[in-house]
Amino acid sequence: MPRPAELADRLADLDARYRRRRRPRVDSPQGPHIVVDGRTYLTFASNDYLGLASDARLIDALADGARRFGAGSGSSHLLTGHLAAHDRFERHFADFVGREAALLFSSGYQANTGVVGALVGRGDTVFSDRLAHASLIDGCRLSGAEHVRFRHNDLDGLESRLAAHPGGARLIAVDAVYSMDGDLAPLADLLALAERYDAWLYVDDAHGFGVLGDGGRGSLAAAGLDSPNLVQLATFGKAAGLAGAAVAGTATVIDWLVNSARTAIFTTACPPSLAHALTVMLDVVGQADERRADLEARIVQLREGAAARGLALLPSRTAIQPFPCGDDAAALAAAARLRERGIWVPAIRPPTVPVGSARLRVSLSAAHSAADVEALLDGLS
Repeated sequence: MPRPAELADRLADLDARYRRRRRPRVDSPQGPHIVVDGRTYLTFASNDYLGLASDARLIDALADGARRFGAGSGSSHLLTGHLAAHDRFERHFADFVGREAALLFSSGYQANTGVVGALVGRGDTVFSDRLAHASLIDGCRLSGAEHVRFRHNDLDGLESRLAAHPGGARLIAVDAVYSMDGDLAPLADLLALAERYDAWLYVDDAHGFGVLGDGGRGSLAAAGLDSPNLVQLATFGKAAGLAGAAVAGTATVIDWLVNSARTAIFTTACPPSLAHALTVMLDVVGQADERRADLEARIVQLREGAAARGLALLPSRTAIQPFPCGDDAAALAAAARLRERGIWVPAIRPPTVPVGSARLRVSLSAAHSAADVEALLDGLS
């Protein structure tokens, strides 16, 4: 770790390698167009896949929840912070995704770092896909279990590693939709391996919930999967338009997490207004078939338009559409040229992606119009 005097030098080194990050200040609500530093941009940077982040029904639900339940929860869930709004949401969410029970977390990061460590520890083994989200990787490292990584979506490699680690509890940690590539995990095959080797399969469905499956119930619903070995995470800051996360599984698993997931125990419960709005969100998402159809149309339009223009795209059937640049400087330059045209697309560089795979990451939304996507294609050309 750097000493205090070394931080400035470390930041200068990030500058030299085109890897220093800065946060743009957005002066508008989320939507297809945002205002940054007084200029309006057509944006493809948000994970607001259904265009719900500014939806009046969710805004009203947040305000109504604050009036009914107060501004804050006051304490942790195990003291007196578990309000009726929290309890109601957990029950509705479990029913929505077809599981026995669910547990609400303040964020997906909290869920991933808490759940993995609650299910495996010293003497156990956790297996993670090499492209798993940073929060999953941190959960694996913090758990104290032996951490074994396998090549992306490599089922044979995973099975050989499972066979080589027969002792203790085992957990397989994967994303359902990979956030930087937009491709899908082979969930049915992964679950078959988990059941064969008596392992947990923990699925982070941050980018599938709300978009995939009947009524937006997520990747597991789309694959028709259920098992006592299966533990699933959905986050609500993307297609759901709000914030927070929930983990669903058997009643026994959730009861165990209530008693052992440190990130759920040792924290103040999220505002009850959020839990109230999340319950409303389930109805909104469940009835958003038209928005999901609009999103699918934009995905097809972008991919067909890119192919017609000879633009390279990574293979993805989801709202995440990456344009590879390879070089970090090239990705930053491409993003800057698009901003000059009034289009905001983020340049993704290591360590978020492997070295040599820098890219422009396009996130599509149901709120984008066909004209918006045409403007993006013209800019990329």
